Amino acid sequence: MVVDSESTDETAEVARAHGAEVVVRSWEGFVATRRYALDLVRTPWTFMLDADESLDERLRDALLALDPPPTTDGYVMRRTTFFCGRPITGCGWGDETPLRLFRTTRAYLVPRPAAGGQADVHEEWLVYGNVGRLGGELLHDSYPNLAAYWAKFDRYTSLEAFGLKPTRFGAIRTVTTAFARLPWLFFVRRGYRDGWRGAVIAFASALYPVVVLSKAVRR
Repeated sequence: MVVDSESTDETAEVARAHGAEVVVRSWEGFVATRRYALDLVRTPWTFMLDADESLDERLRDALLALDPPPTTDGYVMRRTTFFCGRPITGCGWGDETPLRLFRTTRAYLVPRPAAGGQADVHEEWLVYGNVGRLGGELLHDSYPNLAAYWAKFDRYTSLEAFGLKPTRFGAIRTVTTAFARLPWLFFVRRGYRDGWRGAVIAFASALYPVVVLSKAVRR
């Protein structure tokens, strides 16, 4: 099943040609769209995949061979994110284990805005019961070049700004934290292992809440 938010490329046509059920719906936000998609699922289990993600062979085989016990309601898996053609291991990007396989009726979705506030972004699937882990990797290739990264950075900071109500204390804390976050990501979280890519990610991640705050103030 593919939920397509009125895309202008050939996503819907390609998906249908490969046997997918395609539902076209106007965009109403990340959380609302995913919840809508889950309501359409008619199978006991759901595996959620973003458009910029794919499965390696080991994860594919693990899914095909899986026989989940009745006491397990979901599975997490390792996700590897690529940045300008290389897999990233530092800055907190190398240890992501999102929950993507779950019993359809036991899952729920919550937003996790990186800068706080009430923005409908960076959502996370959760389940009510026990969680297992699958082998293999989910391959996340969303940033083929710097232009794509900064375009997404601009879009997400703008989305988060609409859900943030600035306060004086919050502004001071955000700016102060940014100065500490940069060396923490680059050295403690080992962003240096990724060379210039790690430096860019550490800098942008530290700057992210400050940009959100700035856009919220100017809104």
